[in-house]
Amino acid sequence: VQLQASGGGLVEAGGSLRLSCAASGPTFSRYNMAWFRQAPGKEREFVAVINWGSSQTHYGDSTAGRFTISRDNAKNTVSLQMNSLKPEDTSVYYCNARLYSGGMWSDYWGQGTQVTVSS
Repeated sequence: VQLQASGGGLVEAGGSLRLSCAASGPTFSRYNMAWFRQAPGKEREFVAVINWGSSQTHYGDSTAGRFTISRDNAKNTVSLQMNSLKPEDTSVYYCNARLYSGGMWSDYWGQGTQVTVSS
């Protein structure tokens, strides 16, 4: 699967952004989809995950209650609605697809989209 993230940009603190990730391939609905982020000089941080059927979501401690992950299997897309943004949310955001097959997990990553939150 190939992933293309979009929707990043510059926003003031307290504002909102919506990221999207478009996936190629006919088996998108089999993947768990997630968002991660990485700020300069920091480790990659988990943001949110949604399972293949949208029945389960989970958020990182710093994003729970402000961010919402969703997916549309018919359109091969996963989205991240980000509200009440803070300067510390400034990062490159990466889309991740994870599939369990053959007794192992396989991870695929998009190219990342920059989110900058000004104070």
